[in-house]
Amino acid sequence: MPRVKRSPATRRRKKKILKSAKGAFGRRKNVYRRAKETVQRALSYQFRDRRVKKREFRQLWTARINAATREHGMSYSSFMSALKKANITLDRKILADLAVNDKHIFAALVEKARKGN
Repeated sequence: MPRVKRSPATRRRKKKILKSAKGAFGRRKNVYRRAKETVQRALSYQFRDRRVKKREFRQLWTARINAATREHGMSYSSFMSALKKANITLDRKILADLAVNDKHIFAALVEKARKGN
C-alpha cells in the first residue's frame, strides 16, 4: 500500500487559519495553535453578533421614534397603539427613518394617529 502524504492539505488548512487570524495581537497571529483558538472564538462571536445587531437596531429605531413623538406631545407607546387603531401598518425602521429625514410627514402621521383615537 502506498504511503499517503498529507502535507499540502495540512499546509493549506493552516495557512487559511493563520490568514484569518491576521489582525490578532502577539502569538495569536502566527502560532497555529493560538491562531486556531482565536479564529474559533471570532467565528462564534460573529454568529452571536449577527443576531445582536438586529436587537440593537430595533432599540435605536424605538428611541428615535420616541424622541420624535415626544416633540409632538405624545409618548411612544400611545403613538404605536394609536397607529395600530388607525390601521396604519408601518414598521419601526420606516417610522424611525421618517422621524429623522421627513419630519413633516412624521408630524402628519402623529396627527392622523391622534385623530384615529
